[in-house]
Amino acid sequence: TNIPEGSIGFVYIITNLKKGKKYIGAKLLENKKKRKPLKGRKNARRYKVESNWKTYTGSSPKLNEDIEKETIKNFSFEIISFQPSKLLLAYWETKTIIDHNALFSNEYYNEVLNLRIRARKD
Repeated sequence: TNIPEGSIGFVYIITNLKKGKKYIGAKLLENKKKRKPLKGRKNARRYKVESNWKTYTGSSPKLNEDIEKETIKNFSFEIISFQPSKLLLAYWETKTIIDHNALFSNEYYNEVLNLRIRARKD
């Protein structure tokens, strides 16, 4: 996978090739971790590690249940778009879910849409 420079995550679609059912989601490429402060300091030391994005299958319990039942070979994984910020990642995941009417269609595993976006404007 060619990851564009500056990307922090991506929006994806997983398709169950047997049922034709789909799941839309978003995933960060890196996770932030904390170490305890150095001796005599108060601030935690923060660093980044690669997330499990290469093997991640989504947060839908029904999707993951189907993947366990059927085998992962019956599913296709497609990255729709890479995004440079958490704001755009959340926005494009939500927009894609709404554009596909995924919450109300039986063709999708999506059941929940949690959204909290803050656009910083000058």
